[in-house]
Amino acid sequence: MRREPLEPGEKSCCPRCGYELAVHRHHWQSRSLALVLTALLLYIPANFLPIMHLTLLGQTRSETVWSGVLGLFESGMQGVAVVVLLSSMAIPLLKLLCQLLVLLSLRFKLARRSGMSLYRVYHHLREWGMLEVYLFGILVSIVKLIDIADLSLGIGLACFVALLLTQICLELNMPSHQVWEALSSE
Repeated sequence: MRREPLEPGEKSCCPRCGYELAVHRHHWQSRSLALVLTALLLYIPANFLPIMHLTLLGQTRSETVWSGVLGLFESGMQGVAVVVLLSSMAIPLLKLLCQLLVLLSLRFKLARRSGMSLYRVYHHLREWGMLEVYLFGILVSIVKLIDIADLSLGIGLACFVALLLTQICLELNMPSHQVWEALSSE
């Protein structure tokens, strides 16, 4: 089977099962650039602003993603701290930076080979960034702690959810086949 080039707005589907194989999106580069810049702006508050404020026995603590990593490290779980640091902070940032540099290389029509290499790196990193898993962990801890402590949600949680949703929208708006086509055309 051969894939025919798509016109703007068209999509190709499998003739047997009807699965959507590819969609040619309008203005995907400018939309993706806006989304990646939004995600980068949300990255710092999502990781360093308080996710929750916990009051237990008169003591109040504010917890952030970064304080969670430091807490794991200081409690002797260095391996777990490194995995959490990589999967919830470092790899998502690297993915966003790769996407930004690929989009800038396409927008300004320079360093296409570097753009291809960065897009390959991005595809290898996709499986390792686990913001959604970390979010589920946060939600489970909120549910478990709500009965034993006074718990209030912080602005960091809203930024974290917004970052996750922005990254999902970015994944949906940056079609791989169009990125590869744009990078390979000189």
